[in-house]
Amino acid sequence: MSRGLFSLLLLAVTLAVTAHASPVVQVRDNLIRIPMAKRFNLTGSGTLLARDQVRARNLVARANAHLSGTPLSSDAVISVSADNQAVDYVINVGVGSPATTYSLLVDTGSSNTWVGAGRTFVQSSTTRQTRDAVSVTYGSGSFSGTEFTDTVTLGTGLTITGQSIGVATTSEGFDGVDGIVGIGPVDLTVDTLSPDTRSTIPTVTDNLFAQGIITEDLVSVSFEPTSSPEIVNGELTFGGTDSSKFSGSINFVPLTTTSPASLFFGIDQSIRYGTSTNILSSTAGIVDTGTTLILIATDALTRYQRATGAVADRATGLLRLTTAQFANLQSLFFTIGGVTFELTANAQIWPRALNTAIGGNANSVYLIVGSIGTPSGEGLDFINGMTFLERFYSVFDTANSRVGIANTPFTTATTN
Repeated sequence: MSRGLFSLLLLAVTLAVTAHASPVVQVRDNLIRIPMAKRFNLTGSGTLLARDQVRARNLVARANAHLSGTPLSSDAVISVSADNQAVDYVINVGVGSPATTYSLLVDTGSSNTWVGAGRTFVQSSTTRQTRDAVSVTYGSGSFSGTEFTDTVTLGTGLTITGQSIGVATTSEGFDGVDGIVGIGPVDLTVDTLSPDTRSTIPTVTDNLFAQGIITEDLVSVSFEPTSSPEIVNGELTFGGTDSSKFSGSINFVPLTTTSPASLFFGIDQSIRYGTSTNILSSTAGIVDTGTTLILIATDALTRYQRATGAVADRATGLLRLTTAQFANLQSLFFTIGGVTFELTANAQIWPRALNTAIGGNANSVYLIVGSIGTPSGEGLDFINGMTFLERFYSVFDTANSRVGIANTPFTTATTN
């Protein structure tokens, strides 16, 4: 099939919750789907909240270093090697010719693509080493190594040539995975190379568009909530939107101008509990696939905790409700660009069937809203993580510097 014909196709990536998902590409309705796994990486002694909070601090530190034009200092690097409890989404990506397959985390909060944390990088006839070293620090760990360019395959016939690939010499915090495919804004790649510190590195999405494989420079994300680790639960679509995954229209808003959220896929939003309880006034934050929970400023969480009557649970780090309190739990309302999205009571709790997977009690009710660790007014006052994305379709539109949000058939599901 010719490249011209493939430019008419949308590239979609289907998420399978089992870590042993088949790599067979499925083609239906002019969409090419590649299986992707939801992976519970629950090693270490920490909690989901601790891991997400460390990621948030690192995002802010990286953004401030970038905005000030100074390298990320060693004082700003925060390690979570002991707090490696996470829920990750991974995709199989082919690198080289012939291709070697790597299992990579999908991350909208970073933009470098790299391998070598698990499976060793295999050079091929298309591999070219550059003159640069490459390194990135994440909330969940870090890597450093050498930059190469190579052929990257995301499905039959969907091949990117000359894609920058970091090859890790050392990495930390990525047990059970080979690296990351970063699909965040391209400016996040500045200062990741050395000595070429000021150059940006086109992301996988950028190169798919530049090479005519997709017709729009954007990526769309759909997750389906689940209380079982045995169902297909989402789709990652490069180059367009999948109308079967959302209902109504997509509400697009420009990226926020408030830093440091402005360096990421940042938006402005407010949050209300029930009919009239203000939780978070309109402020800047980000939408992020690399964060599991919904994180809000410390003062906002205090208001939320007071409104719900929840108590802090030491074992999980999350807020906990009694069953009676859960029966009275009201919806959260997120207002984004003048449009309000409802996060129902069921959507606010961790799937009860998976309580023990995060160190909780099987009979308890845990909330998926936690503290970001800093008060409001810091320029990154919330993170809408994967527990948000499981209920709302999201579009990361690089070309038009905007984010789109829409309801889905699962927005009001009673899955939990």
